Amino acid sequence: MKKTMQQISGHALTGYELTLKPVDIIIENGHITAIEDNPDAPQCWICPALFNAHTHLGDTIAMDCGATGDLTALVTPPHGLKHRLLAAASGKDLVRGMRASIQEMITGGVAGCADFREGGSKGVSVLKEAADGLSFSPVIFGRDGGEKVADGLGISSVRDVKDTERLVREARRLGKKIAFHAGERDSEDVDAALSYEPDLIVHATHATKKQLRHCADKGIPIAVCPRSNWILGVTTSAQKPPLRLMHELGCTLYLGTDNVMFVPPDMFSEMAFVSTVYGLEPKTLLRAAIQGSELSGESFFIRTGARANLFMIDPSQSALQFSRDPVISITKRVSCGHIVHNVFNS
Repeated sequence: MKKTMQQISGHALTGYELTLKPVDIIIENGHITAIEDNPDAPQCWICPALFNAHTHLGDTIAMDCGATGDLTALVTPPHGLKHRLLAAASGKDLVRGMRASIQEMITGGVAGCADFREGGSKGVSVLKEAADGLSFSPVIFGRDGGEKVADGLGISSVRDVKDTERLVREARRLGKKIAFHAGERDSEDVDAALSYEPDLIVHATHATKKQLRHCADKGIPIAVCPRSNWILGVTTSAQKPPLRLMHELGCTLYLGTDNVMFVPPDMFSEMAFVSTVYGLEPKTLLRAAIQGSELSGESFFIRTGARANLFMIDPSQSALQFSRDPVISITKRVSCGHIVHNVFNS
């Protein structure tokens, strides 16, 4: 195999702490083999690739359909509007829609996502086809039998899915990850979800302090999707989801965008919204937009030995040249148009 090598130079946000320093990053065969100090590095910013920790990419075919209603009427299986639209869509249209959303994420510095995929094993294969040939890592949580050929099992809610115990037991036997929607509507389904010791909780919008402390103590990550929560009317408060409390308790926070039907899979817009409404500290917020990559088996943080998944911004090409803090600017001001180069090896 021919050895490939490249050098990326600039001011990089390195390690889990996102420490900014001028460096040369040496990449060999898709992995970072060295990070060397370089005081003369150009002023461009190098940021770890983002990871969208909760998506429903199949919903692309129902984008902005003008539907109104509550959470149950719109997205709850098996008769919610999105499920009816998905059932009526052709496999070809589903592939085209999902591929378009993936390409949009790649343009926006996102190198992977965790997707809840409807439609059984066929639905999983459709998403794999949509991602084929792209530098992008979808972690797929299947349903309706799809979990057998996916990375994990995705449960809508314990109150929406029959025979949850059997499904979880079988998925565990196959070595699959387990993810639950929980706490989106209220806190009543959170304890039941936590009883299965899942690998991921999605939403936790109305989770109690006790439930969140359990997540922190057990190391169960929480993927939050604030814009979706507001659009679907399950919150009108900066206290729900309780992001500050989650952080204070030591919860592992991931950031996602949820249903493409309602919300663009744009992580910069998600960060800007969370920054404005919830006031989360910038490094904490940016870390949440990156750390979901752990679901893929290896995080995207820039460190020696990691896969190289990063993007570059040249602030000299825009008003960003006046930024006093790249992390604040990335979480509040950057858009896909500011990215000048992606290096993805997902």
